[in-house]
Amino acid sequence: MTRKERFNAVIGWFSENQPVAQSELNFRNPFELLVAVILSAQCTDRRVNIVTPPLFERFPSARELAAASFEEVFPYVKSISYPNAKARHLIAMAQMLISDYDGVVPSDIDALMRMPGVGRKTANVIASIVYDQPVIAVDTHVFRVAHRLGLSDGSTPRAVELDLERHIAPSLRPVAHHWLILHGRYICTARKPKCDECPLTAWCRDYPLLANQ
Repeated sequence: MTRKERFNAVIGWFSENQPVAQSELNFRNPFELLVAVILSAQCTDRRVNIVTPPLFERFPSARELAAASFEEVFPYVKSISYPNAKARHLIAMAQMLISDYDGVVPSDIDALMRMPGVGRKTANVIASIVYDQPVIAVDTHVFRVAHRLGLSDGSTPRAVELDLERHIAPSLRPVAHHWLILHGRYICTARKPKCDECPLTAWCRDYPLLANQ
């Protein structure tokens, strides 16, 4: 099976059977999503969703967060992975958001990546969800699923991103990110993937190996 055939089959299945897919992070505006995605690095969305309501109640916008001290922010994020770094990143990000962008989360990938705590994955998530841009954020789940299915052999997240964007129509890229991440989170898990529940085994390159684990 060619790579193009795999893409057509996999994207076709998701389009027909799971046309609606979205982030599991809870947010009400672009600022809240940006904060949540920064916190979600190497942390579960479930944990982030527990932490963010009191955080947003105390710091409802970038202006309040930009004026906060580390000692004020840290208690709200201490149960998140790497809380010291993330508390500092959130404050510095909010300060730049106010000073450089008048409190408005930018749509430009490069502008987003200038902000502390924002890498390419985070920038792509914001651009995709908030601004419906035709980009695909590659996290560990997307990276793993793309390799197992045979959609990419890229050795870096950026290489996988380019492979996915090369074969997935721009109009489908925002939702395709969620298809792949949710599939990796609940079915094609890192340890003991649930191949007996997977609807994609007919097109999965690694299925024969995974099924015998």
